[in-house]
Amino acid sequence: NIDGSLFSLNYGKICAIEIDPIEKKPLFHFLPATKSLSIASVGCNFKCHACQNWHISQSSKINHEIWGQEIDPQYIIGIAKENNCPSVSYTYTEPAIFSEFALETMKLAKKEKMKNVWVTNGYLSKELIGLISPFLDAANIDLKSFDEGFYKKYCDGRLEPVIDCLKTLKKKGAWIEVTTLVIPTLNDKATIFKNIAKFIKKELGDETPWHITQFCGEISWKMQEIPATPQKTLNRARQIGIKAGLKYVYTGNVPGIDGEDTFCPNCKEKMIDRCGYFVRRRDKKGKCAKCATRLNIIG
Repeated sequence: NIDGSLFSLNYGKICAIEIDPIEKKPLFHFLPATKSLSIASVGCNFKCHACQNWHISQSSKINHEIWGQEIDPQYIIGIAKENNCPSVSYTYTEPAIFSEFALETMKLAKKEKMKNVWVTNGYLSKELIGLISPFLDAANIDLKSFDEGFYKKYCDGRLEPVIDCLKTLKKKGAWIEVTTLVIPTLNDKATIFKNIAKFIKKELGDETPWHITQFCGEISWKMQEIPATPQKTLNRARQIGIKAGLKYVYTGNVPGIDGEDTFCPNCKEKMIDRCGYFVRRRDKKGKCAKCATRLNIIG
């Protein structure tokens, strides 16, 4: 608060800027096999014990330090254009925390016919959603569990605003993909998977991709003692999602398995082959090359 006006302490302080595969967000049905200029500033509105980017997301809380390179929005757009990136992603930490800077950048990106992507925990106010939605093209939103107690204990947040955010952004026309990081003993029960899958199908649509990703305790903030998620748990969750009627359910952080690939929901033919960030498309302009079923691919 400076003379009655509020100022964001991390405005324009970019702590990370990279050119990433869009699949790293992860987004599998939005501009597949393209690059996205990805940026972040220090900070987060959650305190997730499982955070794997905690060095930057929690820096202001741990070290009481807000660091980053001074960069303006026009410079970001210039880098994206120079490197032929069709999108800009606001990611790595929580874009709501640097939303003033993100919004200015999004407006410039839209003028240059670039797409805007948020990778977010979905803990956004209605006012912020209203500000960004005219410029937001796609979002990957964490749905960490379907249990209020989990959010309070392990994230220092609440579930209901995340649910509201998912439904609101979907209604406003953004392409939505959902990610659940599966942590052994904490959110790996079949009932949780069933509830998430049921919610996605009912409220977001069966075309909404669900990414079920492996937890790695070694790089987490406060859960180093918890072992990595067994592959069989990820496979079980994926089958629950498919059985619930979701068309596209993916397993993440375990390269080289079928759970990374896109199959036609009608004839089950593999249409996009993925191994890590290597992508080979076999579809025909977003349709199955065998039966012509739409694969719900944007771009």
